[in-house]
Amino acid sequence: MERLIRDVPDYPKPGVVFKDITPLLSDHDGFTAVVEALAAAGRDADGNVVVDKVVGMEARGFILAAPVALALGTGFVPVRKAGKLPCDTHAVSYALEYGEATLEIHTDAIAPGERVLLIDDVLATGGTVAATRELVEECGGVPHAVAVLMELTFLPGRATIGDLPLVTLGQV
Repeated sequence: MERLIRDVPDYPKPGVVFKDITPLLSDHDGFTAVVEALAAAGRDADGNVVVDKVVGMEARGFILAAPVALALGTGFVPVRKAGKLPCDTHAVSYALEYGEATLEIHTDAIAPGERVLLIDDVLATGGTVAATRELVEECGGVPHAVAVLMELTFLPGRATIGDLPLVTLGQV
């Protein structure tokens, strides 16, 4: 997997090393393996699906979460940047590694009591995951776990997400 992720220095701003996953996405075997590994976070030890929805965080989380939802036989819910969803939303603002953002979810996207798997590409500071967890809970959903392609271990993401179980496919 690591050979299919390239570093792009100074993107989107100086000092940030962006993890470009497009080579991974264009490799059928690599992409398939990643989707299957992320989907495992939504199954129990016997392989039974234990989640009702899969949430993908804008933007690269969408690319990973939608096929994970298909693999699990569940619905996919996008969590978008502010102003991108057309109906009533819950919103949460949070800090990023290199700025601030607001995320939104449709108020009716997750029914009360539904178990939710959160998917993103990178766990960095944990702000995006923490904000998404808050949105899921505002809908009445129950966060089951978060699964990410990679974790940047030099940043406090793991500590920021608290007791939410974390599955990470790689660490940097």
